[in-house]
Amino acid sequence: MSHVVQVETFILTVPRTTPYLGPLGPGERVNSRGYLVRKGNGTIYPTVDRSVVVRVTTADGAVGWGETYGICAPRAVCEIINDLLAPELLGREPDEVERIWDDLYGLMRVRGCFGGFHVDAIAALDIALWDLRARAEGKPLWSLLGDRQREAIPGYVSGLPAATLDARVEMARSFAAEGHDAFKIHAVVSHEGIVEEIAALRAALGPSAELMVDLHWKFDVAQALAMAQQLQPHTLTFIEAPLKPEDVAGLIELGRASPIPLAAGEEWHTEYEARLRLAGGTLAYIQPEMGHTGVTQFLRIAREAARHGVKIAPHATIGGGLFMAASLHAAAVLPGLWRHEWQHSIFSRSVEMLDTTMAYRDGHYRLPDGPGLGAVPGARFWDHAEAVF
Repeated sequence: MSHVVQVETFILTVPRTTPYLGPLGPGERVNSRGYLVRKGNGTIYPTVDRSVVVRVTTADGAVGWGETYGICAPRAVCEIINDLLAPELLGREPDEVERIWDDLYGLMRVRGCFGGFHVDAIAALDIALWDLRARAEGKPLWSLLGDRQREAIPGYVSGLPAATLDARVEMARSFAAEGHDAFKIHAVVSHEGIVEEIAALRAALGPSAELMVDLHWKFDVAQALAMAQQLQPHTLTFIEAPLKPEDVAGLIELGRASPIPLAAGEEWHTEYEARLRLAGGTLAYIQPEMGHTGVTQFLRIAREAARHGVKIAPHATIGGGLFMAASLHAAAVLPGLWRHEWQHSIFSRSVEMLDTTMAYRDGHYRLPDGPGLGAVPGARFWDHAEAVF
């Protein structure tokens, strides 16, 4: 395979009328740079959908596409790629993709860059290299990753972005009427109360619906345990991200005591982070996010989960659809897959940016056809993309 000769970065920005996760809550405002801070967890979010996309070109003219987080300060990611990573990628061959991940990660480990923008940037390049490698063989990406376990990827409804509890319950009823049977709420916008919202959804959807709650790292161990005990009568499948990411020991302790199974991992970038948490033996689900991990680390994290008997429920977030395509290809080969998150308010907008057959129907994702990711930027992508040099 030919070597890399060019790396380009783009910021994809797509306006939206309602901020991600739902309307502004009490005391929340949009600041001068177009961000808001969710009071429920003190975390900053943009008022637009935004990601960073890379195009990697080889000497024979082949092109691979990758994507990563860019929702906040996207130029930081672009600068890391353009200034630090791209010069070290030039001349390398996509066949070396896993070794390349290790080499690029190693460039900054002694400076404490174990995650964040640095590893996000590597994830984008990693996806592009896997795309190139699969395209060179004329094969879909999944065929390079393992034996396909399923034709369609089961999903679950994530988020009910309406302004009131009554409206969120009605939204859930509408999804249930379409045949959906698994629902996750986002506690950061449960302004009427987390327990109250889950109780209302259980009453509306009946005993057979699977319910989950993303706690958005809101609590300490005692608070999270108390919350789990209050939620226990409503029979949840899992509670997600209950503690701040730094509290590794607390997460293990909570998993041992909680009456509801724990899910975690959307913010992890690497197998190193996963091992620390999985070693405790108390997690039930992990949620790798392709936009953080890239294909290489997604698979390494999944293998670590398999060793511990932990189910995998891949995370989905704001993006232009390219890292979602990669996530579906990887999910297709995982024996331990539970379901893949379906953020309906994101996915439908993402596929509009691409030339792809990727779809979500009848509660399942359909993998895109064609070689590599089976997805490339379409006309609408270029209406919203800015090149960054």
